[in-house]
Amino acid sequence: MKRVVLFIAVISSFLTPFDGSAVNIALPAIGEEFSLDAVTLSWITTSYLLSIAILLVPFGKLADMRGRKRVFLIGISTFSTASILLAFSADAGILIGLRLLQGAGCAMIFGTSLAILSAAYPPGERGKVLGITIAAVYLGLTLGPFLGGIMTEWLGWRSIFLVNAPLGILCILFTIWKLPLEWRDEPGGKFDIAGSLLWAVSLIVTIYGLSILPSLAGVVLICTGIILLVAFGILELRVPSPVLNMQMFLENRVFAYSNFAALINYSATYAVTFLLSLYLQLAKGFSADYAGLILVAQPAMQALFSPMAGKLSDKIDPGFVASAGMAVTVAGLFLLTFLDAGSSIPFVLGCLLLLGVGFGFFSSPNTNAILGSVDRRSYGVASGMVGTMRLLGQMLSMGLALTIFAIMIGREEIGEGNIPELIESIHLMFLLFLALCVIGLAFSLVRGKNAVI
Repeated sequence: MKRVVLFIAVISSFLTPFDGSAVNIALPAIGEEFSLDAVTLSWITTSYLLSIAILLVPFGKLADMRGRKRVFLIGISTFSTASILLAFSADAGILIGLRLLQGAGCAMIFGTSLAILSAAYPPGERGKVLGITIAAVYLGLTLGPFLGGIMTEWLGWRSIFLVNAPLGILCILFTIWKLPLEWRDEPGGKFDIAGSLLWAVSLIVTIYGLSILPSLAGVVLICTGIILLVAFGILELRVPSPVLNMQMFLENRVFAYSNFAALINYSATYAVTFLLSLYLQLAKGFSADYAGLILVAQPAMQALFSPMAGKLSDKIDPGFVASAGMAVTVAGLFLLTFLDAGSSIPFVLGCLLLLGVGFGFFSSPNTNAILGSVDRRSYGVASGMVGTMRLLGQMLSMGLALTIFAIMIGREEIGEGNIPELIESIHLMFLLFLALCVIGLAFSLVRGKNAVI
């Protein structure tokens, strides 16, 4: 049964990042078909991330209460259905709306798959299987740009969404036929609807505010979002059955600092693929398939080193392994701050390889540290927090991109006339990402060692 759980976790872990990275490489083609400006184009990715980030923690809590298999099954079915519908999008509004639905399915998958895996495997084997699962994530990220580029070039961008359906159906069938057990470690209880709604509104307001900067309305919305997040934290400390147990952050140093490290690390790295996709296709003039082939370098290294790092984190302190990986990521981002219009492809590849190695050594040990710092009853919430930190970081990364594009380029379609502004925007973003990653490394270094395994 454990192998079936691992198989399902691997397939679902491959599917969602494959879709996300393939869509990133197709964004210029989508923008050309619908005549979209840079900010609206960014929302095709941001809406997907926003939906996941809003729903991940609530679905993780709901899975602990009502059953992780049930929530996972609904999630993979929703994701597969939305993927098919996305292939027939008639305009950008429908596309963004369906990406929100697809993100909801993803939230159910992310909020349960790692929790099911952690419940099925004992602590001594957990790092190894987490490494395998995270390697599947990076395999999806590896094949996404490459196959996405080929499909965009020869079959059109709509084909990217259709390819999700067969893998999704395979996951559904294996879950129904091969997983007889249901995992539910916190039965009963009252679901925290007020906290879930406050969490959702605070994130929506903040991210939308980022997208309309530098306007006054954007500043007001961001400040409002931050106030609502603080109110959410206070509310969760007072309700008897919170959607997010804030005591886990206040009383568990390893859990708190490992999550902060993940948040900052994803904030500093996620938009790299998005930015380099625009750089390679618009500034360098490469085709989508050739740009995708170049971008494969980073996730390929992540897929190669994640199982090794996960296994290593079973033997030595996972926080130490994760910190070493983050230090390598800092080095890769530092080199990318020198990117300009004349940068060579070997230079870009070298930076991507370095980032891939760094992230490969960070992600699975950091996940092992988070899940190893809580007891079994909290696996669903901890799994949800792993995904939430990843998605919040990715969303913040794209939010920073939205902000810089809004300030530097404005609501203009990117073309030959504003390539210098595009490159200057990318340069500024890499400087911000480098500063963020240095802060994340500090959190990673001072987290301490796991108290619960």
